[in-house]
Amino acid sequence: PLRRAAATGPRRPLLLSTPIFYANGPPHIGHLYSALLADALLRHRRLRAAGPARLCTGTDEHGLKIQQAAAAAGTSPAELCERVSGLFRQALTRADVAYTDFTRTSEPRHQRAVRHFWGALRDRGVLYKGSYEGWYCTSEESFLRESQLAERTDAQGRPCKVSLETGHEVYWTKEENYMFRLSAFRDSLQNWLRDNPRAIFPDPFYQCVLHWLDEDLPDLSVSRERNRLQWGIPVPGDPTQTIYVWVDALVNYLSVVGYPESHGAWWPSVHHVVGKDILKFHALYWPALLLAAGLEPPERILVHSHWTVRGQKMSKSLGNVVDPSVCVGQYGVDGFRYFLLRQGVPERDCDYYDEKVVKLVNSELADALGGLLNRSTARSINPSNTYPCFSEHCFPKLLDFREAKGMGRACAEDYELVAAVASLPSQVDTYFEGFQIYKALECIAQCVRQTNSFFQRHKPWKLDRRDAVEQLWLDTILHVTLECLRVYGTLLQPVVPHTADQLLSRLGVGPGERGLSGLTFLARYDGKPCPFEGRQLGPHTGILFHRLGKS
Repeated sequence: PLRRAAATGPRRPLLLSTPIFYANGPPHIGHLYSALLADALLRHRRLRAAGPARLCTGTDEHGLKIQQAAAAAGTSPAELCERVSGLFRQALTRADVAYTDFTRTSEPRHQRAVRHFWGALRDRGVLYKGSYEGWYCTSEESFLRESQLAERTDAQGRPCKVSLETGHEVYWTKEENYMFRLSAFRDSLQNWLRDNPRAIFPDPFYQCVLHWLDEDLPDLSVSRERNRLQWGIPVPGDPTQTIYVWVDALVNYLSVVGYPESHGAWWPSVHHVVGKDILKFHALYWPALLLAAGLEPPERILVHSHWTVRGQKMSKSLGNVVDPSVCVGQYGVDGFRYFLLRQGVPERDCDYYDEKVVKLVNSELADALGGLLNRSTARSINPSNTYPCFSEHCFPKLLDFREAKGMGRACAEDYELVAAVASLPSQVDTYFEGFQIYKALECIAQCVRQTNSFFQRHKPWKLDRRDAVEQLWLDTILHVTLECLRVYGTLLQPVVPHTADQLLSRLGVGPGERGLSGLTFLARYDGKPCPFEGRQLGPHTGILFHRLGKS
């Protein structure tokens, strides 16, 4: 029988996870993208006050690849992992990723959980010892089938086989290992996916996993001979074998929530954010291993694609690996966060180059959003530095925008703006729930453009404030603009937290007024009181977002 989590309901706990990153080299923007997606989802959930949430990340520190990388660097695996793990912590912290847990697979608490998990598999009869041979890719830490290989020539011009996916060389390996009866779980996995069509998202990746389940599903090697791989967790009761690095790594999602004793408070209310290159491990092997151990699969697996650089795959040999710390230094924390989350589309690979970052960030953060805040709060146009009053006479409520003519100062486009911003929070919420953060940001950017057009259309700087009628309309224009900015600042908090904080502080929005669950827009248009009307704005803290120069 499956062990079910006790916590259910709308305020149930949720664990968000990134992959734990392999500690054989420093972080690149692909790692940061995974982390930012999970971070934005966490922040959005907290703003909705939807229940307890955690974000776990960390480093995967065992395996042949690390053993070899350490030897090549003239250091020990433990020293290499200590250094690289520190680089990942530093990169995530610098990018303002609000992780709550950082797991290292070299930690005793994790190793204890792995040994217990292995024991559960063994006790349930899903492991057996057998001879295994096949093409092994050290870089991917996995055996590959012939269909996953291509013929190439090596640096010396000799023919060799490489992984079709990564281009890394593979080697024929024959050894005695423990095997996992993966083939026995085909029906269980198919039933799980058919009962949970949103378990793997976006849909192309869900369909991909269903396709894999219709193909041959050979049993899985889950250990390596100890004489080949010393840097890993020994198989309990068999010192000649080391637990396969992927089994070890996947258990981090359990060890972080207290497996084997206290995981039930969180599991299986878990959303894994993973790159498409590790889809098979997370969507096929991991759910099968969980079912075999008597646990439920994770609630959702959210999959994203890769980043290329000027159309080319990132690789050390090409020298085009992008260091996220350099990017954060160039474009600012919020600038780079915004670029990756605005441009990253989970279903397809996305391309990075410096000019693209500069153009997007300048256009949407510095000019459109920052410029709008600056113009609508300038002393020349708002000398009292207050949240101005709204006039129903100037902007009467209408059921049909076409009736706008002759009914006040507002025109049909103004009513379209109000309708667009009023529906924006629910749109953004839907897109976050659907793992389409880029679409949420697209909607916000479109509304920011509409608000700039509104401001430009009515030219409040030309209105004569000595005329009482003109003053009413001027105040109404500013009130509508500030209300729009307040909504944008609130909705942008998960993506650009520092910029959103500065914007909301400038508008005089207090810390307790920034949640999504109670977010209202233009209450006075609906005849309700607005708590911000007449309030002093916050202090001017300078330009919201400085324009970036050419790199």
